Order: sequence, then C-alpha cells, then structure tokens
Amino acid sequence: MESCIINSPLGYTKIDGDIDGIHSITVLNSEEKVTDIIPVELEDCVTQLNEYFKGKRKQFDLKLNPQGTEFQKKVWKQLEQIPYGKTFSYLELSKQLGDVKAIRAVANANGKNPLWIIVPCHRVIGTDGSLTGYAGGLHRKQWLLEHESPYKQQSLF
Repeated sequence: MESCIINSPLGYTKIDGDIDGIHSITVLNSEEKVTDIIPVELEDCVTQLNEYFKGKRKQFDLKLNPQGTEFQKKVWKQLEQIPYGKTFSYLELSKQLGDVKAIRAVANANGKNPLWIIVPCHRVIGTDGSLTGYAGGLHRKQWLLEHESPYKQQSLF
C-alpha cells in the first residue's frame, strides 16, 4: 500500500492506494508533512484532486478500490452518480437504491465513505435542504458545495 499527503484548500489530505486502485482519501485535522515524491500509483489521483480544487475538473477518472461491505459499496456506487453541482437527500438516495426504509443504513454507509470528494458524499443533504453530518466537518461540506455551485457569490466591494 502506497501513501502520500498533499495540502488542499480544506487541509492536509492523505491518499492510500496501490496498483489495484485508490483505497482511501481522507482529510486530516492536523498539520502533516507534505509528501515530497508522490508514488506513481497515486500520481493521477493527486493531479485530478488538484484540478478539482482549481475548478478545472468536474468528474474523476480513477481506478477505485474502496474496502467495505457489499451494501456500502452499493451506496458508494450510487453516490458517484450524483452530478457535480447537484445535491440529493438521503431519502432520494434510499429510493434510488430501492428501499425507502433503508434511509438510516444509507446515511451510515454514506458516513463511512473512504473516498473523500472522489465519491461525493458531500452532495447528500437533509430532505429539508439542511447540511447534515459530514465526517470531514460541516464547514468542509459547505465549502465543497459552494465550490461546485454554478452560482458564485460575488463581492460587492
């Protein structure tokens, strides 16, 4: 397993993966030493994340290999279908997965998503439009949604 740490607008980010794909991308809540030499298996991921943060990428094209249960993987696959700049509620996601009663299980799987940003769990909100729990912190979720919004707030001064 290869690892690297990069700095992003939302903090230090750890990427783990190997020849079989990216296993996890995690935003860290502490200052870390940025990796000097990115392992070849992680180079595409670092490049695509940097493009995303610069506003030059809306879709990722990476080989992914997250570890989880079959149900979690099913939820994460569905998350990948949420378009850039759009949001879905947990209820809508449950309906798409075929079981409206599975809303808590869907929310739980969403919270265990190991592929920060690439599998866009930040695009899932409450039915009432509220920002709900986010492993990376609600301030990061809000930043990501604003970053992806087609309606940019302009400064008056």
